Amino acid sequence: MIRDIVQYGHPVLRLRCRDVDANDQQLTDLVADMLETMKNANGVGLAAPQIGIDLRLAVIDISHDPESITYLTVNGSDAELDSIMPLVFINPELEYGAEKEFGTEGCLSIRGITAEVKRPEAVKATLPQLDGSTLVIETDGLLARALQHEIDHLNGVLFVDRLPAVAKVTMKNRLKRLLEKSDS
Repeated sequence: MIRDIVQYGHPVLRLRCRDVDANDQQLTDLVADMLETMKNANGVGLAAPQIGIDLRLAVIDISHDPESITYLTVNGSDAELDSIMPLVFINPELEYGAEKEFGTEGCLSIRGITAEVKRPEAVKATLPQLDGSTLVIETDGLLARALQHEIDHLNGVLFVDRLPAVAKVTMKNRLKRLLEKSDS
């Protein structure tokens, strides 16, 4: 079932979400809905708060762009991107690489706006799974950026919060217009 994606200004987007109990049987349907909603919206990731649910749960699928990463290890071994896509995870932990790079980001909850965001180019993510196992993923490129973006959502942080000060000033007016549109 395709869910409504909440938009900028909705209070759930600013919450640090609640931890997920992996034994919750209702999560299977929720994950299926999230994947369908993400695909329908042409997204590469979707976090539970983006559909109004205060849980540390997110999905990512970048299988359409395997060339967007240069390396991927899963639990210490080299892996193919297809082996983990779509990626579903709960209660994640993230370690950041030292090198940073700019990349264009957008968000399904902030329609029509993109910006250059500086983030670490590589990450190590510890991602508990719904079956009780844990994936430890080390990667770069689009997958690293998507992981950071979706995990930010679980902490109440939006990509526009990561902009340099000058860009935030410009963005402030665009976001204000978005809020005004959603109120009308």
